[in-house]
Amino acid sequence: MRSTPRRRATATGALLTAAALLTVGVQAGTASADDPWTVSPKAKSSNATKPNPGALPAKLSPAQRAELIREANATKAATAKELGLGAKEKLRVRDVVQDRDGTTHTRYERTYDGLPVLGGDLIVAETKAGKTENVIKASKAQLKNVDTSADVAPATAEKQALGAARAEGSKKTEAERAPRKVIWLAQGKPTLAYETVVGGIQHDGTPSELHVVTDATTGKKLFEREAIETGTGNTQYSGQVTLGTSPSYTLTDTGRGNHKTYNLNRGTSGTGTLFQGPDDIWGDGTPQNAETAGADAAYGAGLTWDYYKNVHGRSGIRGDGVGAYSRVHYGNAYVNAFWSDSCFCMTYGDGANNTKPLTSIDVAAHEMTHGVTSNTAGLIYSGESGGLNEATSDIFAAAVEFNANNPKDVGDYLVGEKIDIRGNGTPLRYMDKPSKDGSSKDAWYSGIGNIDVHYSSGPANHWFYMLSEGSGAKTINGVNYDSPTSDGLPVTGIGREKAAQIWFKALTTKFNSTTNYAGARTGTLAVAGELYGTSSAEYKAVANAWAGINVGTRPGGETGTSFENTTDVAIPDNGAAVTSSVTSTKTGAAPSTLKASVDIVHTWRGDLVIDLIAPDGTAYRLKNSSGSDSADNVVETYTVNASSETANGVWKLKVQDVAAQDTGYINSFKLTFP
Repeated sequence: MRSTPRRRATATGALLTAAALLTVGVQAGTASADDPWTVSPKAKSSNATKPNPGALPAKLSPAQRAELIREANATKAATAKELGLGAKEKLRVRDVVQDRDGTTHTRYERTYDGLPVLGGDLIVAETKAGKTENVIKASKAQLKNVDTSADVAPATAEKQALGAARAEGSKKTEAERAPRKVIWLAQGKPTLAYETVVGGIQHDGTPSELHVVTDATTGKKLFEREAIETGTGNTQYSGQVTLGTSPSYTLTDTGRGNHKTYNLNRGTSGTGTLFQGPDDIWGDGTPQNAETAGADAAYGAGLTWDYYKNVHGRSGIRGDGVGAYSRVHYGNAYVNAFWSDSCFCMTYGDGANNTKPLTSIDVAAHEMTHGVTSNTAGLIYSGESGGLNEATSDIFAAAVEFNANNPKDVGDYLVGEKIDIRGNGTPLRYMDKPSKDGSSKDAWYSGIGNIDVHYSSGPANHWFYMLSEGSGAKTINGVNYDSPTSDGLPVTGIGREKAAQIWFKALTTKFNSTTNYAGARTGTLAVAGELYGTSSAEYKAVANAWAGINVGTRPGGETGTSFENTTDVAIPDNGAAVTSSVTSTKTGAAPSTLKASVDIVHTWRGDLVIDLIAPDGTAYRLKNSSGSDSADNVVETYTVNASSETANGVWKLKVQDVAAQDTGYINSFKLTFP
């Protein structure tokens, strides 16, 4: 794409339903033929059938990463020009990661006429020689002809934000940060808006940092998100462990970015008091000793730091070698833990009756990972992207716990099994079958973006478990698991290390602020293709695990007989219905579990009505239109009870766009007879 390649330097050397801090999302659709952007993440090499070890992340020192960021800043104006951005658009470098073969992935945010563009982030992948391989963007809408003169006063936006905050429990009478003008790009065309931030305390005692986006022309609320993300020492959960401390006997981990652990002593603000003592022994293993929770938190933070650095080559949450800090003993009997970008810190309550601090290994890793996500993909903490954000924290919580190999807290696919949040000894969440917690979902469905992110995370957690261990019953480290699949077909695991590597690379090089489940599938398949080749067992397992949670179809080898049409069919905007047909040669009656696999690329899936038409003309409704269904694309396998139909004949997928402004096409349609 770039007329003058520029050589880039190569390095040589919350946990509970409450809140969470980031940015809701709409996954960008596939680019049209004349779209200069490459929207879908793809394997970096045209010879992707072969594995490429060079696609693994390079281990960058903070100095090496800083040099890459410096160069990206020095060339960002040229990059903007070569990407075809308008004269009023500017780029801001947020993060740079590099592969072992020298490929760099630079993550940018955008401004328009000096205003921040929310939902305008993008990733540029560039080879060692300076050639652009692909560009991934959070929104495909063009930024042009945006009137930056507001018709609504900032005070109106602040009043709206304060009202929204009061509904969540805040008692604030003025905004923590006054309304600022922004361009809202996360949900369609660019809109001039105000972003207002209100602080306070939520109903359950969790601090609040509510971001409210208000249309600066109409005064309508466009969006709101909560920016607080909820998640020798004698520890309560991990036994006697070695802690990184300073020579002056404080809980300051000088070997891990000077991470500090503070005692809030039941307070709810500030940093509290840094743990210090006359010797290097911390806690006694009981919750009555204030140092015990500090030791657990410091230990979990150290394990998480080591995991990201040693396994993925990332030095600290931001990759800059700087440690965050931890605060324990927050509030009185506060049953939660959370990450906050504003303080760059983790905070832990002491649980019910102040006897079960939320400082276990997996909780610490969960909260720190929210920081990693915020500084990489920036997954908006709402909708499907919010579920993926929360799942990312659970995924790496499990990875850190297994990697720690602590005999007192062995690795498992259970979330919060040590802290007994429910008071009955059961975990907070289960990754092998998320619905066992009573609220989480095992598989994706079209409305999953409308539920709490801690429950919409279930399918991604389920995907990770199956990709790691496979489906079905098994026992791991003494824990019994039994993981089902939504399509009834088995999944063979590839091992936890490979699964975590694929997710991490997708998070840091493929995902953006608005990635949804369909986009996560695309991104992880692209990574699997880069690392192992598209004909590999790993690539097939990634696809099968997604199919196992009802996202996309299997690449082949499934039982039953399938008939597929891969011819693109354009869907008119607010127009007549169109069809894609397959001819079944099966004899006898159709099954009660007929699988209709639908792959539609569309910029607003809520506009679509989808039916399966049987050979005799009977229509089976697969999807209704919905104004709240604001994601892009339909990648889903529907199960239809077609037992009253004859299997043989022409079956049609009928699709109609019933609202204006958004367009797309049928990418493929497949029927599978078990």
